[in-house]
Amino acid sequence: MRVVLTTVLEANVKVNDKLIAKINRGYLLLVGFTDGDDKETVDKMVDKILSLRVFPDENGQINISLQDVNGSILSVSQFTLYANAAKGRRPSFVDALRPGEAEPLYDYFNQQIELKYGKLQTGIFGADMKVESINDGPFTLLLDSKELFYQ
Repeated sequence: MRVVLTTVLEANVKVNDKLIAKINRGYLLLVGFTDGDDKETVDKMVDKILSLRVFPDENGQINISLQDVNGSILSVSQFTLYANAAKGRRPSFVDALRPGEAEPLYDYFNQQIELKYGKLQTGIFGADMKVESINDGPFTLLLDSKELFYQ
């Protein structure tokens, strides 16, 4: 499982020019899955995301959590996080989990964030989405379950 986490001042998702989701200060999460990912992987990733302290405190030190800033989360499915561009000019997506397996994990991921934190908006799995954000910092992390939990 991979998540690109970006702190934002605001972010939104549109599908067919219709606003689907919008948040103010918080996290924009791009979320992708690969073979071997399961609910345990998702649970660990959710706990990691919700425990991070990535916002600056009054001294400019990265020391404040999402909860401390009363932030929200916008979660967007992103299978392209598992693109492999090592050969040729066109990326391969064979490492991305197939939609029929990825969608239930994405739904579970969002359910767990909703359950443990509450302030969640989402895109639409598999839709052609237009994502806009005003990044804060910018501050962006790549969280990879293979590196974080399974070394």
